[in-house]
Amino acid sequence: MPKTPPAPNLLTALSEQTFLFRGMAVDTLARYFPPDSLTLETLFSNRPVYTAFLPDEYLDVLYVILNEGLVIARSAPLDRIVALTYPGSCFGMRNLLLGHGQAARAFPSLVEAYKTTQVVKLPLAALELLHQENAAWRDRYQFLFELRTKFQYHLLNCSTYPPQAVAALLRGLIYQERELGNQPQGDGLYHFDLPIDVIARACQLNPRTVEQVLKGLLQQGYLAKPPKNATSEDGVYVANPNGLKEVYSATRDKVAWWPLR
Repeated sequence: MPKTPPAPNLLTALSEQTFLFRGMAVDTLARYFPPDSLTLETLFSNRPVYTAFLPDEYLDVLYVILNEGLVIARSAPLDRIVALTYPGSCFGMRNLLLGHGQAARAFPSLVEAYKTTQVVKLPLAALELLHQENAAWRDRYQFLFELRTKFQYHLLNCSTYPPQAVAALLRGLIYQERELGNQPQGDGLYHFDLPIDVIARACQLNPRTVEQVLKGLLQQGYLAKPPKNATSEDGVYVANPNGLKEVYSATRDKVAWWPLR
């Protein structure tokens, strides 16, 4: 486990980099999170973090992703990915006895870091106090539940038609990351560290089909080639998010560039 930086550095990172705390004064955060209450942890790739929604089992911390990532939630028995969480956001809120977490239950799902991820674990007691005293923070916290539901709505629209399925996932991610204030990047593109295997398991397609869809989206200008400063081999760069709406709503006779009918 890495050495924990001084607490003010963590509080500054929360204030500058994360949706829940963006813009909050470090002094204000320090009132709720004393130095010994924050835990910095590295989650290693392909290792379970916890199983969500186990009967009568709840978390006592909220996980906030500082950098690297991503973190996924997988359903059973189809092993379908039902949630994707990137740096700047958090996960675990639906398994806290706080706010909608007391009611927003579902079937057991495995939560794991798909890639090495650095998180800060925030204690439930401090979150309860924030939820009670800070209306603006409470609104942001509640909004996370809305975003998760809307992302799963997009997944519900993943038809068996591959272009529409992939476009549905991308539209869900675009909406999620835009509303969190994380995207688009300075170059105007939406950057997603999105391995083909993750797309395949979210859309219930085989990886070869996903590769062909991404190739078609690139050729048609919906996606862009990786920028020169790209740091991930799994990057997907959306250049025309509005145009993706046409693919997202397409039926089998509307996507001329897809060869299979």
